[in-house]
Amino acid sequence: MEQPLDVPEVAVRGGRALRPWRLSDLPLVQEASQDDYIPLITTVPSPCSEADGLAFIERQWSRATTRAGYTFVVVESDGRPVGQVGLWLRDVAQGRASLGYWVVASARGRGTARAAVEAVSDWASGTLEIPRLELWVEPGNTASVRTAEGAGFAREGLLRSWQQIGGERKDMLMYARINDGLGGGR
Repeated sequence: MEQPLDVPEVAVRGGRALRPWRLSDLPLVQEASQDDYIPLITTVPSPCSEADGLAFIERQWSRATTRAGYTFVVVESDGRPVGQVGLWLRDVAQGRASLGYWVVASARGRGTARAAVEAVSDWASGTLEIPRLELWVEPGNTASVRTAEGAGFAREGLLRSWQQIGGERKDMLMYARINDGLGGGR
């Protein structure tokens, strides 16, 4: 069996950081579970009991154990956990990986998601040398579109009826960031 992935701590601009999940991140999962959108597009449970939240955290650990990908907690400069960024490796043998991210409502509007996506993208392109990073955003999610574009991702097209969200098939915008070999992939 292959060794589990080692989820590192990664510095993020503005004094923020990315780090592995801890059991003490349960309040973050519970806050995210109350969001109208996060549980629709992620595996965050809603409603979220203590047992459900702890099971979510354990699933994040299992992603490294099974080598499915890296999942990070986004931490503000004051130490408060406010979101998640995942780097998923399903297609890494073909030279590409995908990202997903969310930030709880109480921490939005401060550039935290963009800074976190930039940091994990720079790390994936530099340290892991992944040639292509991809992510998908619903066309109406303007905050996430700004995050993707601000982090150096280019819109490549519209994927019609791409993903099931809240019981409906939804179109998604496809974004990619190419590692051009110049130290970070932008």
